[in-house]
Amino acid sequence: MSTEKKSFIGTLTSFKKTFWVASAMELFERWAWYGIFTLLAIYLVGSTDEGGLGFTHTEKGQLMGFIPAILYLLPLFTGVIADKIGYKLSLIIAYVMLIIGYYLMGEVTSYWSVFFVFLFVALGAALFKPVASAIVTKSTDESNSTLGFGIFYMMVNIGGFIGPAMSSGLRSTYGWKLIFIQAAIVIGINLLIVIFFFKEPYREETSKETFGEAVSNSFKKIIEAVKDVRLSVLLIIMVGFWTMFNQLFNTLPNFIEDWIDSSVLSTTITDFWPWLGNVMSDGGQIKPEWFTQIDALMIVFLQIFVSFFVLKMRHVTAMVRGFIIATVGIGLTFYTQNVWFTVIGTVIFAIGEMATNPTFSSFIAIISPKGKEALYQGTYFLPVAAGNFFTAFVSGNLYEAWSDKLSLLKTEMTTRGIEMPEVTADFSKNQYYELAAQKLGMNQSDMTALLWNNYSPNKIWIVIVGIGVVTILALAIYDKLVIKPKEAAAKATN
Repeated sequence: MSTEKKSFIGTLTSFKKTFWVASAMELFERWAWYGIFTLLAIYLVGSTDEGGLGFTHTEKGQLMGFIPAILYLLPLFTGVIADKIGYKLSLIIAYVMLIIGYYLMGEVTSYWSVFFVFLFVALGAALFKPVASAIVTKSTDESNSTLGFGIFYMMVNIGGFIGPAMSSGLRSTYGWKLIFIQAAIVIGINLLIVIFFFKEPYREETSKETFGEAVSNSFKKIIEAVKDVRLSVLLIIMVGFWTMFNQLFNTLPNFIEDWIDSSVLSTTITDFWPWLGNVMSDGGQIKPEWFTQIDALMIVFLQIFVSFFVLKMRHVTAMVRGFIIATVGIGLTFYTQNVWFTVIGTVIFAIGEMATNPTFSSFIAIISPKGKEALYQGTYFLPVAAGNFFTAFVSGNLYEAWSDKLSLLKTEMTTRGIEMPEVTADFSKNQYYELAAQKLGMNQSDMTALLWNNYSPNKIWIVIVGIGVVTILALAIYDKLVIKPKEAAAKATN
């Protein structure tokens, strides 16, 4: 056995039991979350006769934008709670909340009931999130932390792939409700893991500080960090990346369902591997969630290789190049009805994401003053939260106005003076499509082509790509005016 292999195996065996427990819990938690979130855009606006909720895209945008934004802000508080009451109790509370929340998500149907139940889920997820990272931090040391976090984030993407894949099959075979039951069961496994296998790691005693004081101090630390112009400008710039990234989950599945004809891809896969084609297809079309899966699958297999090439670049240079690649990729997915562009665009976007996201976290560490690394890293989720907030308007209001097939069809029928009943619980979106096609004397494909040609629903790509271009330019200017002068000054003093 080679020395390198012995060293690698030795590093693996050096991890504490709590590390492997945390990694397993992360896999199952991401399985449950992405098993729902990847399909949520389709479920929320789906036709009621197929088990969907029939919401508008504006309502969908608010649910999928505002609530995750809150989720990514809450760790500022939930981390304090976990330090006060202990990691094990925090995890038990989080898992009980998630089990209840995920199950109820499959039971509620009105906008506000979904909003508050989903918010309850977000509270549980926010309580879990800082604890999982803290456990990995406390279970590793300088000799194995890099590999440890690499394994941890690999678990994120494995869970992020398995969850949607399982949910895709379940919703086609047994209906939407079962994907929420699946999420509750998977979190139930985590609850058993934490009860029987998790041992509370050592935590610094914080009992002298009240909860209110701890929350107040947490806020003060964040404010102290963002007073650093280098950091605050970088965080603002990264809002653009996350706004663009979120379109992969919040907007693309709806765009694919509304406009992309994936029958040729479905036929190709079915001819090559009939079982896989049947799993991935519904009604002769590839189910939209499988295109989002391309991103997770690419990260699982290629992140190490992309990271290897990125290591040879300056951090900002790598981020700019990653932004450019990601922007080109996301633009291709929305530009045309050709399914192969959707596939290629998603692959390109994934490569850009792999070059950008890990580098961003590493770059924060680079610009952090000595002794304040943890303080600066605590700001990582601020642009993620803001990106989700702005995504609500792109995937919601803007998509509703420019790209929603139902909205555009209603406009077309009104323009032609053709009366149509309103979409209600008794008259579904699919029934509206069928009746409209009859009155227009067209089949569904011809009607879709008519709307595409008359209204250009793909023009939303201009806004999404525009966000990416502005982010690229802002980061390049930031590099020229802030980072390069700092680097030059540092070299001059050495």
